[in-house]
Amino acid sequence: MLGRLASAALREGARSLQRADPVPRRRARAATPPSAGRRTPPIRPPGAPQGADAGGGIDTDYRPHDDGRPDPGEVVWAWVPYEEDDGRGKDRPVLVVGRDGAVLLGLMLSSKDHDLDAADEARHGRHWVDVGTGAWDRQGRPSEVRVDRVLRLDPADVRREGAALDRARFDAVVAEFRRVQGG
Repeated sequence: MLGRLASAALREGARSLQRADPVPRRRARAATPPSAGRRTPPIRPPGAPQGADAGGGIDTDYRPHDDGRPDPGEVVWAWVPYEEDDGRGKDRPVLVVGRDGAVLLGLMLSSKDHDLDAADEARHGRHWVDVGTGAWDRQGRPSEVRVDRVLRLDPADVRREGAALDRARFDAVVAEFRRVQGG
């Protein structure tokens, strides 16, 4: 019985491979945060190049307000899916850089020092900007913002405000973002 099931599974797998697109394409998929009961929007529209937003240009006006709602210029916490799109991810700080309608557009932060492997990161299309320390990191570690991967976030999925980046650091991030994105 087990042998027949294994044979049937192998046959079906072979058929699927024969029907598959010869050029592998990543499918944008939402990840479910452990603390949220709904799925988040995809990182990028299906078929769009990494880092692209649905609307073309991104409105990057600096306008943080201490009102409990996420605004461009603020570092917030949100569930960020891993690039593998395998349903895993983690809660991490995100710099809100703009909006696309009701959707927030953000860039993830990391406390890992990517300057140590900058050539390797660039070879893989990953670009980082140092932003220093801020209230988003309780341990006071220096952070970097990844400018080649735009995250699309539902404002309801943002956990809390972390801090506001000062105008000079926000402008530096946006300038590098535009350079990397070609705009």
